Amino acid sequence: MNVSLLIVAGTLAPVFLLAGAMKLSRSPQQPAASGLGWAKDFDPGPVKSIGAIEVLAALGLILPPLVGVAQILTPTAGLGLVVLMLGAAVTHSRRAEFQMITVNVVLPALAAVVAWGRSGPHAF
Repeated sequence: MNVSLLIVAGTLAPVFLLAGAMKLSRSPQQPAASGLGWAKDFDPGPVKSIGAIEVLAALGLILPPLVGVAQILTPTAGLGLVVLMLGAAVTHSRRAEFQMITVNVVLPALAAVVAWGRSGPHAF
């Protein structure tokens, strides 16, 4: 199970690292032009904050198991991603972007598995 949790966390981390880096490095109009239409409805601050949260969560999924320090950050990062993605699902449903809700269901489910596994039966 330990290996399975590492694989799931290792799959989630690059997804959120790249998504967060994109939100941090671009203006809000650029993500909106590349298919993230919700970004044009938000000020730059919240978009950058979401990007920072995604980058920090990605690092929290991977670094604590690798370094062996502050291992409580891994389940905390997983739980944070669940909350973030549920908020994303609400935003996409309000905008009638139903194709994106599938992503907003799969990713938090994987993050919930990591949070559950690392905080309970398969903690480090």
